[in-house]
Amino acid sequence: MLKDFKEFIAKGNVMELAVAVIIAGAFATIVASMTTDLIMPLVGAVFGNVDFSDKYIVLSGEVEAGMSLEAAREAGANVLAWGSFISTVINFLILAFVIFLLVRYAKKVQERFEKEEEAKPEEPAGPSEIDLLTEIRDALKK
Repeated sequence: MLKDFKEFIAKGNVMELAVAVIIAGAFATIVASMTTDLIMPLVGAVFGNVDFSDKYIVLSGEVEAGMSLEAAREAGANVLAWGSFISTVINFLILAFVIFLLVRYAKKVQERFEKEEEAKPEEPAGPSEIDLLTEIRDALKK
């Protein structure tokens, strides 16, 4: 079983997948920062300087007006953090769009390579074994 596992790990696809997962994790952090630090402040400015990260509805518990989401949670309140949810949805949409663009590009590249393979003229097969033997026989007759 250990031998099979080593063979499985040694295959190129597994290593490529591991690299892709690491890069995707780093990219997700960048997208989260872009959403939190760039997009949401712009959206908040459009809607009247609203900070969506602290938008929530108190479902149960005592919370002072204007308290941050984190403080409300620490106070033991049960909150519906709709602002945080909106940020997460925007993160998802950005990641999904980038993945769509990557898959679309990869598909175009693959189609281009397939067309190039189809366009290549086939090389002549060369003489068959019988033709070669016939040539040798004729050369020996001379």
